[in-house]
Amino acid sequence: MSLPTIVNVSDFHCVEGWSVLHNKWEGVAFKTIVKMVSPKNDAKYVFFSCDDGYTTSLPLAELLDDDVLLAYQLNDKLIQAENGAPVRLIVTKKYAYKSAMWLKRITFTSKPELGYWESRGYSDTADPWKEDRYST
Repeated sequence: MSLPTIVNVSDFHCVEGWSVLHNKWEGVAFKTIVKMVSPKNDAKYVFFSCDDGYTTSLPLAELLDDDVLLAYQLNDKLIQAENGAPVRLIVTKKYAYKSAMWLKRITFTSKPELGYWESRGYSDTADPWKEDRYST
């Protein structure tokens, strides 16, 4: 929490068709973490592991967007356990299953790895504006 913080107000879209509008997330920009750890040159993807065994991954280039953060506050309060405390990934341009809760480990990789839902047929790109729900 001593790192520089950003605030992002955005909508949150579930693959099941519901949304929560105007969420105020506060946390550390993911690109701040990237600068701190200096991944190897061949790192093109990031694999996220969570306390409950959940996993997901995203291309590193997408995680460098200004609105991607590791959030610890939601609507001016610390995130509660049911919403992913103590810290969760927020990727506003993707369906919620890409915004991993209860983050435990962040691994930079050279190749993509399918996460929990992606290995069960959900889209790896997860674009809500294209209704990109399932892999083809």
